[in-house]
Amino acid sequence: MSIPCGALTRNALAIRNSGILVMVRNAQTLTSTAPEPRIKKFQIYRWDPDTAGDKPRMQTYDVDLNTCGPMVLDALIKIKNEMDPTLTFRRSCREGICGSCAMNINGGNTLACLNKIDSNTNKATKIYPLPHMYVVKDLVPDMSNFYAQYKSIEPYLKKKDETQEGKDQYYQSVEDRQKLDGLYECILCACCSTSCPSYWWNGDKYLGPAVLMQAYRWMIDSRDDFTEERLSKLQDPFSLYRCHTIMNCTKSCPKGLNPAKAIAEIKKMMAIYQEKKAVAS
Repeated sequence: MSIPCGALTRNALAIRNSGILVMVRNAQTLTSTAPEPRIKKFQIYRWDPDTAGDKPRMQTYDVDLNTCGPMVLDALIKIKNEMDPTLTFRRSCREGICGSCAMNINGGNTLACLNKIDSNTNKATKIYPLPHMYVVKDLVPDMSNFYAQYKSIEPYLKKKDETQEGKDQYYQSVEDRQKLDGLYECILCACCSTSCPSYWWNGDKYLGPAVLMQAYRWMIDSRDDFTEERLSKLQDPFSLYRCHTIMNCTKSCPKGLNPAKAIAEIKKMMAIYQEKKAVAS
């Protein structure tokens, strides 16, 4: 019985032998070279309050960029999954929507999921928690005061006549709706507030850029009936007027918003409100 000849091609030689098909690949495909490792150093702030005597320190991790995603958050996840499961940080959406992974990277407040890893392997990436905040553990700041301040401005629609609540929609013109652009997109990551020197020194009294921008968002909403009441809550020397237009907030916002402009608009509204109040009295 004759054995049919195998077909010789550029990439493979097929040989039929005793009913077994053996595929021999071209030698070039077997000798592919692995890429050179690109080792990047990440220096990360570490502190564990549950470990007796532990003090804040910087810990260095070596990450091969060839096996890591492009963002700093990818590197943090890789370190936690493959090197050190005790590393603690917040993260959720990975798309710049939730604001969970806000931290200080190479000296600037930003979101780890939107911050691209510097490809220069000769320079370490330094990662700290948001500045001038109490630290819960590692890269996790205590946001309790920030959220309490946000709650204090009552960030929701308020109507003086509530008889129609739930019965009909509160309509708004296209022009009035456009006034909210650049305000409602805030994700409350606190990058702006924790970059503000005034907030560093007066964080217990000064509401900070993020909260004030949201206060302004509700003040100018045409559907809200409590604009004057909202302004009256900010008349003290600290809540609003600790802003000195340093502009760190606008520079650091990862969503490209302008909290400083919103604060300036509140100050203009406040001047008009106080003038009306003085005339009325």
